[in-house]
Amino acid sequence: MSRVLNGARSVDPELADRVRAAVRDLGYRPSGVARSLRRRRTTVLCLIISDIRNPFFTDVVRGIEDHASAAGYSLVLCNADEDVDKEAAYLDLAVAERMAGVIISPSSTRTRLAPLLERGIPAVAIDRRVQDPVDAVVVESTQASREATAHLLAAGYRRVACVTGPDDVTTANERLAGWRAAHAGAGVAVDEALVRRADYMEGGGQAAARELLALDAPPDAFFVANGLMAVGVLAALEEAGRTLPQTGLVCFDDPSWARLMHPALTAVSQPTYELGRRAAELVAARIDGSTAPPQEVTLEPQLRVRDSSTGPA
Repeated sequence: MSRVLNGARSVDPELADRVRAAVRDLGYRPSGVARSLRRRRTTVLCLIISDIRNPFFTDVVRGIEDHASAAGYSLVLCNADEDVDKEAAYLDLAVAERMAGVIISPSSTRTRLAPLLERGIPAVAIDRRVQDPVDAVVVESTQASREATAHLLAAGYRRVACVTGPDDVTTANERLAGWRAAHAGAGVAVDEALVRRADYMEGGGQAAARELLALDAPPDAFFVANGLMAVGVLAALEEAGRTLPQTGLVCFDDPSWARLMHPALTAVSQPTYELGRRAAELVAARIDGSTAPPQEVTLEPQLRVRDSSTGPA
């Protein structure tokens, strides 16, 4: 039967017709698992994202799924929850299930993809970089953060705080570097007391902003390294009786609600769908046998200037 279903030409035509009729009558469906075991290759991709609650990943996942589906792959989505140990368990699962490839938004610079590479499973990092030699698709964070901070300084704010992520996450460090570079470029002294690191989550952003607003010389504007923390900063501003744009605010990520706020939120918009699509292309090329050196694809974000950063009255 398998020779008939696989299209072998050596099967007697009359016998093949009888087999196909029996398949139709019985509603038989071939086992994908059994096929993959014979071929020693699955058609399942593993996608590990660092935080499923982050709206940033919505279009990223869509871009990956659209391209993967068109190429004949299914997608399994895993949430690492910014936890390296949980992430490692999912990587072990990808190995155990012999998945065709892995796309991962690493939780940390401590993320290790060696277990995949040692077994010939292609891996692509997205959004954040890792130390292992794998393909990556990232967004240019440093220059975009410099532009966002420079925009606040040019609008007349002079104490621009930076709320960024953990020091073992590459995007957090790049966005902090852009904040510092903008001050140097504008001839404004950098005050490290205005820097807070948080966990890239709403609660962390709120706690960081509360600390900053309690300073003897509090900030008059905030550059926030992702959209979830920006929600927390907005909550802290409301608690303190601060309003926009009297206190300026720009965030990295451009969630749909940013345009609906009053005043609307200035944000760095990332090409999220394209990021996902390019990652799926890279992993598919590796599965198909590409032996090219690992490459890093860098995409350009865009600063969307709105009313939250027009300057203090």
